[in-house]
Amino acid sequence: MRGLFLEDLSVGQSAELVRTVGEVDIVAFAAVTGDNNPVHLDADYAATTSFGERIAHGMLSAGYISAVLGTTLPGPGAIYLSQTLKFKRPVRIGDAVTARATVTEIDEAKARVTFATVCLVNGKPVVDGEAVVMVPRKNV
Repeated sequence: MRGLFLEDLSVGQSAELVRTVGEVDIVAFAAVTGDNNPVHLDADYAATTSFGERIAHGMLSAGYISAVLGTTLPGPGAIYLSQTLKFKRPVRIGDAVTARATVTEIDEAKARVTFATVCLVNGKPVVDGEAVVMVPRKNV
């Protein structure tokens, strides 16, 4: 399995995936990361917060951005170098999250590509940021 090469990319190129957040995703994310904050896992506790109910981990949505970059654009062979994130809104159980990455800059000398990244629920941003990825060249 091989992803796109640096030479295959152009500014404005975009890819996305959609995932619906389920109970099992939140529980598994908590188990893998050790983030057992009760706002994610305890309905009674979450009901006392400003959200009024359990919400997904913000980094779960951010992980969907990683999935776009690592599987589609540019895909296998790409190496994450950095990612900024701003968490805008909560994601709830049952929300369909659309993660999108769009090429905004290509540094051919360093084989690095900058992406605008966003996760949307019902067309509204829940997470946005910027990623920098090292992308393999065809001639290497």
